[in-house]
Amino acid sequence: MLPQRHRLRLSRDFTQVYRFGRKAVSSHMVVRVFKPQEQAQPDSAEPFLWPPQPLTPVKVGITVSQKVHRRAVVRNRLKRQIRAIMATLIPALPAGLWVVVSLRPGADQCEYGEFLQELKQLLIQLEVLHGHS
Repeated sequence: MLPQRHRLRLSRDFTQVYRFGRKAVSSHMVVRVFKPQEQAQPDSAEPFLWPPQPLTPVKVGITVSQKVHRRAVVRNRLKRQIRAIMATLIPALPAGLWVVVSLRPGADQCEYGEFLQELKQLLIQLEVLHGHS
């Protein structure tokens, strides 16, 4: 399970990722990434903030429609697999990144290893994960 600080939950956040994010497509999934702009401080007298502000964590959202499989049990199993994969990949992703993984019809036939390989490849293609990891 992803820690709460790494979950993308609000509908408006998903909409932002869909609208402004970059996407990569494979046969079983679509991955969209978006880096929200940091809010600029209006002409602050201080050149920097002290104490240092913590980095914004990576946030992940997963969507699995009924087109993938009719049964909720199967869709939830697929979401658990993607969550487990993303939990291992989060430390390698740049801070502040929002990632939405959408599964496509036919994904219910995939195994964990296939999901892992495809997800890594798509994140490398989007240039948010280095290929040598």
